[in-house]
Amino acid sequence: QLFSLSPNLPPKVKVKMIFQRAALREFASTAIAIFVALFAIMLTTQLIRLLGQAAGGSLASDAVVALLGFSALNYLPVQLSLTLFITVLLSLSRSYRDSEMVVWFTCGLPLTAWVRPVLTFAAPMVATISVLALFLSPWALSKSAEYRQKIASRDDVSRVAPGSFKESSSADRVFFVEEVAGNEIGDQGISRESAGRVRNIFISSVQHGRLGVMAAAQGHQEVFPNGDHFLVMENGRRYEGTPGQSDYRVMQFERYAVRVESREARGIVMTPKNLTVLQLATNPTAPNLGELLWRLGIPLAALNLALLAIPLSFVNPRAGRTNNLIFAVLTYMIYSNLISVSQAWVAQGRLDFWIGVWLVHVVMFVLLLLLHK
Repeated sequence: QLFSLSPNLPPKVKVKMIFQRAALREFASTAIAIFVALFAIMLTTQLIRLLGQAAGGSLASDAVVALLGFSALNYLPVQLSLTLFITVLLSLSRSYRDSEMVVWFTCGLPLTAWVRPVLTFAAPMVATISVLALFLSPWALSKSAEYRQKIASRDDVSRVAPGSFKESSSADRVFFVEEVAGNEIGDQGISRESAGRVRNIFISSVQHGRLGVMAAAQGHQEVFPNGDHFLVMENGRRYEGTPGQSDYRVMQFERYAVRVESREARGIVMTPKNLTVLQLATNPTAPNLGELLWRLGIPLAALNLALLAIPLSFVNPRAGRTNNLIFAVLTYMIYSNLISVSQAWVAQGRLDFWIGVWLVHVVMFVLLLLLHK
């Protein structure tokens, strides 16, 4: 590689260019591996949480994938920030362990000469983190809240899934549908066929203190002229009362309509987390300013951490290899917690926004300058 460069360049410049090219390639490959690992961990933990909610009945099973996507967008800024820090840290630590830094220092190049290639690699990632933190993350939280509200406002029949028991919103009925005709489920959980037919229906309900159980071979959903929704059951039986008592009745019917309560859709609860940057800036309440501080702090912290990784990556090949990693992890945790504390203080009105938005980052930048010396 030395001979491929211009012969007029001094050896120090040639070595610097070679190291910087190799560093950028290594940064890219390491960042991809780290991001994939962190993203997989995040998806797994969020999927387990959402599946637990779906199994407990607090979340519809068909909403898991959509909410998982919104959650992934929300956590991307922090993941990319951590990816950038770990990438620079591990890549430069490897250079120390493999004695490549010895060549770097022997050529008279200082440690600060690594700032330029690190910034070259970090600049597009910091720009991406800024867009995600300021715009896409609150959009994902807002859409997630809207989707949850939409799922919660569906009527009882719309929430029925084939092969599973579902309790009504008023907790006085239990629905079971064995099969949907054609096995095609539409947006409302009913077949896309014009009749919307389902097979083998079971409904248990309590009316006026009496238990009633209905079973029918098939049925469908209808909307009456007055706008009421009914589940119409065909060719079935109704068992009412307690078996063994004199008032226990068994009735057969050809058509039985069960009124389905429709839940009124409510607007989502607007919190500082799902407000846009413009809404936060135009309504500068203490909680809104705290949220704005957090969003601005993520890209600033990512840039500071990328530069902090340069001095923190020092490894003595003759000593232990984990000391610098432990110190780097502690630095990241302290930095992140200080931002959270600043956000809480601004949200509580204990700290001025214009002081809190810069204070932690300036302190860490001063620490960076001291470490570079």
